Amino acid sequence: MKKIKTRTLTLLALCIALNFVGSNIALMLKLPIYLDSIGTVLAAAVFGPLCGMLVGGATSLLVATTDLYSLFFMPIQLVIGLVAGLMYRRIKPASFRQNWWLALVISLPGTLLSTLITVLLFHGITSSGSSMLVQVLLGTGMNKALAVFLIQVGTDYLDRFLTVYVVALVYRVLRYKLPQAN
Repeated sequence: MKKIKTRTLTLLALCIALNFVGSNIALMLKLPIYLDSIGTVLAAAVFGPLCGMLVGGATSLLVATTDLYSLFFMPIQLVIGLVAGLMYRRIKPASFRQNWWLALVISLPGTLLSTLITVLLFHGITSSGSSMLVQVLLGTGMNKALAVFLIQVGTDYLDRFLTVYVVALVYRVLRYKLPQAN
């Protein structure tokens, strides 16, 4: 059995803390983005899909202490960790030119899943700031599932684009400062 290094555990704990802080900032400010997956994607980029999923799952459990909705959206964190880890095995996150499509690939599976969860379990309304945008579309007479999906596509993509960009910056620093982190 392979031992996990102290440095690895420390970085994973920091990734969970980063997700927790980001999630709570977005929740308190009612931002239409989530800021809860920067640590998940960072862990996936540096250590692989299993660590990304571990950080995502642990984040959902921890964030549930301040926002119960987080538990229901745990599958999205797990999918983000898995997809990001698989993608980062193929590319290195330090290139800004790759961020737009990488964010799209990472966000789409979670968007589909979160749309289903939001519509089926919560009838389109959650604690997220994006729910206000859903209400605007519903006010125009739009179908609930379509309204949630359209808002999720935009907010998820923007959130993952910012996430992938931040991860690229942090990854660059980690690679130069901690070359044995992987």
